[in-house]
Amino acid sequence: MEPVLVLAHTEAVGSLAKPALEALATALALHGEVTIGLVGAKVQAGAEQVACSGAVRLLGIQGDAFGQARYSTDATAGEALCRASGAAVVIAPATSRWARALPGVAQRLNGRVDTHATAMSIENGVPAVTRWFYRQRMEAVLTRTQRPWIVLVDPGCVAPWSGVAGAATVEMVPVEAPATRTTVLGAEAAQAGEQTIRPDAKLLFVAGAGWTKKQADGAAHAAEAEQVILNFLRASQASLGGSKSLVDVSGEGEAVLRFMTHLNQIGQTGSTPRHAKGLSTCCHGEEPHTVGWRFVHQRRAVNLDANCGWARGKADVLYVADAFAVMREVNRLITR
Repeated sequence: MEPVLVLAHTEAVGSLAKPALEALATALALHGEVTIGLVGAKVQAGAEQVACSGAVRLLGIQGDAFGQARYSTDATAGEALCRASGAAVVIAPATSRWARALPGVAQRLNGRVDTHATAMSIENGVPAVTRWFYRQRMEAVLTRTQRPWIVLVDPGCVAPWSGVAGAATVEMVPVEAPATRTTVLGAEAAQAGEQTIRPDAKLLFVAGAGWTKKQADGAAHAAEAEQVILNFLRASQASLGGSKSLVDVSGEGEAVLRFMTHLNQIGQTGSTPRHAKGLSTCCHGEEPHTVGWRFVHQRRAVNLDANCGWARGKADVLYVADAFAVMREVNRLITR
């Protein structure tokens, strides 16, 4: 196996987040010589975190300029680490920082880059990348002859490396930060109000447009729907998703769930989360929506229509029942 470099940026406290440990696990599974390259304001804590991983070298670039997400500094650091390691294959987590900078690094090194990888393996003695195309409808296995080959691994696809911390000696790579015209003042959340998107939650709760439609009494109960859903999210710490029809109703003059935005949308034109379990309520399970559930391991649905899309092989379990009544009872059980 060719030498492999794992690129990771440290967090504000100097440690490594879960996506970086997932990239490390991907590299170690190839059974080659692994070098870890760390970038950040401080890298010693991150190096000690992975000191017992079996990596043959620990490279680092640190400084205040490299602690912020910025294309110019991230690309400079990535290029310097790739050259210093001499690795033929470079694996990095598909965070917003690396996804923005590493394609440019591949261009500088006359290499190639592949994004949205879900796994790597050895096929006929050479590394191969598994990834999905056409909104997760087709899976492909790719190999390349160009080197260096940079691969960005999507978070949540691989179990993160776990091991004890230890003493680490980091080889600092000398590099001068490029001149910048920007100053990072801080981060501001794109979504106001209560937090509903939790990528690391074990359960994905998805609401459909049925929550805002007329109920058995002939009236819509959007305010009650908001309270029922939020009470469940608070008690279960689940992550909230929505069907396209629900997040679009605000433009149709219909009653809306005020905490639901397009950031919550699951499906062909939304996100494809990776949670252990999923519970769909008042959704009909059409293909464009359920394609976003492809990586959810256990799928259950609550719908009054026994012939909805979830019943046609898309859900492991379908409860033919009223979602309002079901979720009220669930809330009672988990909060008593």
